[in-house]
Parts: sequence; structure tokens; C-alpha cells
Amino acid sequence: MKAPPGISEAMFSEALRRFAAVVGKQWVFTRAEDVATYRDAYSPLKNEPDEKVASAAVAPSSVEEVQQVVRIANHYSIPLYTISCGRNLAYGGSAPVYSGSVVLDLKRLNRIIEVSEENAYALVEPGVSYFDVYRFIREHGMKLWVDVPDPGWGSLIGNALDHGAGRTQLPYRDHFDAHCGMEVVLANGEIFRTGMGALPTAKTWQQFRYGAGPFIDGIFSQSNLGIVTKMGFWLMPEPEACLVGSIRCRRHDDVKPLVRILANLTYSGIVNCQIPILSPPFLSPLDDAKAALLDKPDGGSAEQWDSYAASRHMHFWQTELRFYGPVSVIEAQWNHVKGRLAEIRDVQLEDGDLMRFPLTDEQVDAVAEPVVLGIPSLAVFSSVRGNSGHLDASPIIPFSGEALLEAQKVFAQAFRRAGLPQKLGFAMSYHWRSFILFQGLWLTEDAQENALMRGMYRQLIKLAAERGWGIYRAHAAFMDDVMSTYSFNDNALLRVHEALKDALDPKGILSPGRYGIWPRKMRRAHS
Repeated sequence: MKAPPGISEAMFSEALRRFAAVVGKQWVFTRAEDVATYRDAYSPLKNEPDEKVASAAVAPSSVEEVQQVVRIANHYSIPLYTISCGRNLAYGGSAPVYSGSVVLDLKRLNRIIEVSEENAYALVEPGVSYFDVYRFIREHGMKLWVDVPDPGWGSLIGNALDHGAGRTQLPYRDHFDAHCGMEVVLANGEIFRTGMGALPTAKTWQQFRYGAGPFIDGIFSQSNLGIVTKMGFWLMPEPEACLVGSIRCRRHDDVKPLVRILANLTYSGIVNCQIPILSPPFLSPLDDAKAALLDKPDGGSAEQWDSYAASRHMHFWQTELRFYGPVSVIEAQWNHVKGRLAEIRDVQLEDGDLMRFPLTDEQVDAVAEPVVLGIPSLAVFSSVRGNSGHLDASPIIPFSGEALLEAQKVFAQAFRRAGLPQKLGFAMSYHWRSFILFQGLWLTEDAQENALMRGMYRQLIKLAAERGWGIYRAHAAFMDDVMSTYSFNDNALLRVHEALKDALDPKGILSPGRYGIWPRKMRRAHS
């Protein structure tokens, strides 16, 4: 057992004994084999001197125990790194940003406090996973859906606080936007509630998020200013049916009218599903002809790309829309979309499956893509076999075909110049009015290869920022790099974050370094 930096062994041992008196000796982890479970399974620094590792971990089982642990840590200036379920793979997992921190593991705070079918909300603790809520709803026969991310084993609270998203319709798929009300423990152990929860007799804590006064929930997302111990979420009423519509476009420039029309329909409320935009020519394996196009200064003209796609019998763009609701309504929505898209020459529009709900257990087991129906799954991990995980460097780009074409070529050329395969490389409208353009970097057990991936990750951050495309969510090893790009007015945003940190956590014990927010005493070393 090694003490956190700047903490004596004697002081650390005393703090651990006090932690054990609060949570029970079996819930304070100090043995090397136990602490090793808090390493980042997808670390780009695996087995290297700079790998981020914990000194110990403590797992309280109640809010009161969290408060006591925080007070002890504050007394001894022990850095705590808070995790919900620790499943945030590709973004750091359960490992701390600041090596030597004690992981504050909230997995034992796993109560589903309330689920209201009538008002379509849930109130949960951090250790509650998407599987937990889904099973609860299913077992109680409630006509509700919980929107889930691709791996369903994570925490609702943890995913929402890191601005995660899912696959159904808005507002539910933007998980932070679907939250309503928080309970937060501060660095001094004090507890408070946001929104209507501050009213002791509140009846609408999970129904009206603002309350009175400043709306401060956002400062506890992607931050280290407090520990969220309860959070409300709006749930999606189970629809009568889901209808799939398939769209295929033949030409390079067809994406411009395609996205323009879909964006307008989204803003109008006609389309309310996630829109994945895939390009078979851009996503296909690199061959000599494709390499020659990417090596051109302009990344290849529209005509050259059209010729490339035609020679390989590929359409250029594809997407599937999912409509949720009464059959008569969703059929009318899809018919309207088809009418609007008819202006694109040679567009192919195909009616897909119509699925009615509720599903039997047998039907659930047979669903090919469960997450689009609010069914948690771990199927996404089948795509990472044969390596040691991946990193996601995913910029937010404008909701336009022109931006998508530019970004596709910029990143494809970057991978080409680096001699690395481009993984993922498709766009999705997880949030309102923008695309996320996924860029994946596959990790291995080889330190030299991982060093190349780290360099590429930083290059993607830089390329995106130069073009006004911010990375919205970062792996723990790159949080400083990402935050340094949000530099308007001499990093004024970061200075506001630091002012809040100094006010709410003056000893800097809560998750030092998370999203580039360092305590005053550590800033010089990380500037």
C-alpha cells in the first residue's frame, strides 16, 4: 500500500482506519490485488510509469457514510476519486485522473428509490445500472422505457454526469438533459438538493428541475465540485409501436440536401430519433485508389469519390430513422419524410419493420439491436475482440452535410498520414442540433503502439479545435489536453471552474484533475 502524494504513511494509515470504522473493514480496499481492480482496463498507459492508479478504495453504502468518509478525507487532505459503477470504459474506467487518489466507489449506493409510471420518472442512487432499472420496470409490468447507452452495465448517474447518450428519442437519449433533480455531498460533508428538492415538502422534485434561483445542476457534470448521491430521470412512456425507415443516397454531395432536410424535420419535431449517418466509401478498408484520393490536397473531389464508389458498387450515404408512437402517427411521419426526401435524385427509401409493444421475453431475446428499444445490452464489446480496448476521440460538428464532408476528409487524411487504420468514423445526432463524429483508436498490450495512439488522440483534439469542433467528452489521460482547447479569452472558462473549485473544495480533495480542474495547490504542476 502506497500513500497518496504528499501524505505520510502514518497519516494515511490513520485515515484508512477511520474509513473502516465508518464503512466496515471489508469495504476498505488496500491489498494490491484488490486495488488493481480499479485500474483502467482500456488504459493507453497500461503498465507504463505514468499509468493512473489508485492507492486504495473505499465503498460506502449510504449517503450518511459518504458524508463521513468525505469529512475524514477533508481532515487529512486525502484525494478521493469518485466513481458510480466504474464502467466508463474508453474514458478512464474506474482509475483516477490523479495517481495515488483513493477511489470513492459508490456501487453499494444501489437503491432504486422510486419509479413513477404515471409521471414517467425514476429516482436512483449512483450504483444503479441501466440493467437494474430495466429489470425493475420489466418485473413490475410498467409501460416505461429507460434510454440506455451501448453498454448497459453502467450507472444512470455516472453516464448522465459525463454527458452520455443513448438511442431512442429526445429528450430521453440526452441523459443529462433527461435528469431532474440532484442530491449532492460537498467536500466538507454537507448535503444539499437542487431544484425543487431544496423545498423540504417538495412534491415535484422529479417533475420541475429549476426551483427558484440559479440553476446549478450543470456544475456537477464533468466536474469535481461535489458528489451526486441521488438523481432523478425522466423515463419514456412505452410507445404503441416503432417503425423503421431506410434511406440510401448514391452520390458524394447528396449528404448536403439529406442532412438539410433531416435537420429541418428534426427542428420541426417530425423526426425525433437519433440519426446515424454512415458512408460505406469512407468506412471501407483503405485500398490504393482510396489512399490516392486521401493523398490529394483537397481529399478528393466529389466526382472522384463518386467514381470510386460506383466502381465498387457502393451507395455513398445511408441512415435509418426510427419513429416511436401510435401506428397512425408514425406512418404519417415517415410518409412525410419520404415526400421531403424525394427531391434528392435517385434516393432510395425503404419501409422497414413495424414492431408493436410490449414485447414478450422471447421477442426481447430476439431483438437484433436492443438499445434502440431501451433494452440494455453488452453486445458492443463484441467489436473490440483481439485488442485491449479503445479510445473515443469524438468531436461535435455542425448539423450539416457540408460540415460532415469536411470532417470526414480531415480525419480520414489524418489517419492516412499517421499510417493508422481509421476506426468508427461515422456520425450520430445524439444531441439536439449537432453531430458527434466518432473516431476510434484501438489499444493493444504494446507500449510503442499505445504511444502512437496517444499521439494520434492529441492530434485529433488539435485538428478538431482548429476547425471549431470541440471534443465533448475525454478519456482521463487527455482531460487537460481537451480543456486547453476551450481557451476563449485566455481560458476564462477554466478560470471560472477553478474559482468554483476553490470555493466549494478549498483543500482540493474531490477528484483532482477531473476535466482539467485542479486544486490550487496542484495547478502549477499541471499548467
